[in-house]
Amino acid sequence: MKTMTAKDAEQKLAAGEHLNLIDVREADEVKEGKIPSAIHIPLGLIEFRMHELDKNKEYVIVCRSGNRSGLAARFLEGQGF
Repeated sequence: MKTMTAKDAEQKLAAGEHLNLIDVREADEVKEGKIPSAIHIPLGLIEFRMHELDKNKEYVIVCRSGNRSGLAARFLEGQGF
């Protein structure tokens, strides 16, 4: 698992780079706003929705503080992503 800061992701997006973003925050948090290109899959549903993801793609997982995104990334990595 690689790590990327929010600033790194912001710079890549600003430069026009495509990132496969997954936002693992809860629905009430996403109501406050999210990165427009991000797919919303709450952490508690990642196990049930991982079939929507492509194991041949690299994903950037985002949340508010980094804890949930780390949990999601480790789980997906254990599933072959």
